Amino acid sequence: MKPSEKLIQTIREQGVTPVPRWRFTLKNVLLWSAFAAASLLGALAFSIILFAVQQTDFQVISHLSHSRLELFLGLLPFFWIILLIIFLIIAIYSVQYAPKGYKLTLARLVGYSAALSILLGTLFFIGGGAQRIEQAFAVNVGLYESIQEKKIKLWSMPEEGYLSGEIEQTSLGAFQLKDFEGQLWTVEYKKAFIPPVVLLERGEKVKLIGTIAGPGRFVATEVRPWGGLERNGRERRK
Repeated sequence: MKPSEKLIQTIREQGVTPVPRWRFTLKNVLLWSAFAAASLLGALAFSIILFAVQQTDFQVISHLSHSRLELFLGLLPFFWIILLIIFLIIAIYSVQYAPKGYKLTLARLVGYSAALSILLGTLFFIGGGAQRIEQAFAVNVGLYESIQEKKIKLWSMPEEGYLSGEIEQTSLGAFQLKDFEGQLWTVEYKKAFIPPVVLLERGEKVKLIGTIAGPGRFVATEVRPWGGLERNGRERRK
């Protein structure tokens, strides 16, 4: 008996039936859809990580007397870092089991997936989408500690020389500030460095570097915009 005849006989004996073509098509569609979704979600996670890095003053951390490692770990957006890793794994798995995906090495799969998420995430961050997504997530998920909440903690340590809040009243050489805990401070800024984007007007949020001069008094050596130089610059032009 020829090998081909043996094969046909075996197929008949075991009752093997051909798999419909639509199953392969559906599998490929699902795999590539999973790859696209994972890449997109990974890009969103990476864009929020970029936003967190932009909002964190790592230079300030180096001057604090608290444990730098503890503060650094407290400011890192671990939630989004974990999501980014999960979405990268899903994207890699999807490509690996897609047609001809087996030809790609693991290193290339990781590289291609990471590069795509980084590229899309950077574009999303530049477009301002990261902040909107992060804020919406903070509002709708009660257990989530937002990047802004982490930032407020870092800039609410007047005993360490870092204070922030909203300007209530202004006068020559000083202004009244309400911090994020509701306490009022009289801030002297005569010798402080103030960038042009900071207008020192009522309702403006700022962060300060300086020293406590007494109960409810703070002498600022530097006044910074709360939202960052670039963002505040755009807001001033609107």
